[in-house]
Amino acid sequence: MTHNTARVAPQDPAGVQQSGNTSALVIVTMLFFMWGLITSLNDILIPHLKSIYTLTYVQAMLVQMCFFGAYAIISLPAGALIRRIGYQKGAVTGLLIAAIGCALFYPASYSSYSMFLFAFFVLASGITVLQVAANPYVAVLGPARTASSRLTLTQAFNSLGTTIGPKVGGLLILSAAGAAAGTASDAATVRGPYLALAAVLAVLAVLFMAAKLPKIAETEDVALEGEGHGSALAHRHLVLGALGIFLYVGAEVSIGSFLINFLGESHIAGLSHAAAADYVSIYWGGAMIGRFIGFAVMRVVSPGKALAFNALLAIALILTATFGSGTTAMWAILAVGLCNSIMFPTIFTMALHGLGKFTGQGSGILCMAIVGGAIVPFAQGALADSMGVQMSFLLPAACYAFILYFGMKYASLYKAK
Repeated sequence: MTHNTARVAPQDPAGVQQSGNTSALVIVTMLFFMWGLITSLNDILIPHLKSIYTLTYVQAMLVQMCFFGAYAIISLPAGALIRRIGYQKGAVTGLLIAAIGCALFYPASYSSYSMFLFAFFVLASGITVLQVAANPYVAVLGPARTASSRLTLTQAFNSLGTTIGPKVGGLLILSAAGAAAGTASDAATVRGPYLALAAVLAVLAVLFMAAKLPKIAETEDVALEGEGHGSALAHRHLVLGALGIFLYVGAEVSIGSFLINFLGESHIAGLSHAAAADYVSIYWGGAMIGRFIGFAVMRVVSPGKALAFNALLAIALILTATFGSGTTAMWAILAVGLCNSIMFPTIFTMALHGLGKFTGQGSGILCMAIVGGAIVPFAQGALADSMGVQMSFLLPAACYAFILYFGMKYASLYKAK
């Protein structure tokens, strides 16, 4: 049985003061930035830990399995927690759990790969609590028609974090590891950066606790044509949206996870891990630029049409990278980041459309679907071990095919101005 999560719903804009909305949006945007930075550091640590502990691709992808697996395990309990203690205390709890997860990297560097995996799970558990609270909160801080645009803007700052993350990780972890000698020294390079992250998250928890956030009221759910009432799962567009989130996050994370190894292939770019880390920032940076553009574009263009267009372009680029070589293949795969830009916020808000009092429950279901970030990279790892890194990118291409279908099916969900 599905637990109801933080109970929020679309709000009459007059019901919450505009200034309160703006300050709330600024505070929540800071959280999006932090979890973007933390998530993209995984792309640096995967090849780093793979070389330290001599892992196969499947074993290395256990990092994403533990990190994104937390979404499947923690989302519903997080929703129940937020319903009990409220958004604000829920977000503070999430920040503190994430801080503990970062701090666990210190003992992990003295221990084993399994201890690193445990630290990733704890860190992701905290971020899951934040996601369950923050995404629907942004969606309801204003008119429903511009919810995709609003969530795209906050996600742009999430992308700023994912763009900076690989640069910082490459500089502080990979470059330092290159100068170090031996497994123990290599593992030690994660201590400083993750202790610093733990401190920042703890400070954010204090700031968030002191902030004044507006209350959000409930409304009734509005079923789309051919759908039922009574629970979030009665809404077919939510169920399809959850599958869309699963496949999108899976594809985006999987591509990021394999970028350094892909760019290291002799017939692609032949880059070292440290040199390739800069290009991972370009991948995530494309998503950031696209989200700032998308924030403006989706105030006048149907979110569904924009989603379908981006998915189609992503498929074309991945096929170019899969069957090409050299700089053409390299830049094609990096350009997929630009296509990813609007996908998460657009699928998320389209899936929540009209859920009313079940918006919170729907958010919990959608956050559970983020487990795609655990499953798809693991599956691509198995393909990479058997057929090579380059051909394994056909799996993300298949994921975007479903997103193309979802965007086209619900292209007329909102009426543009």
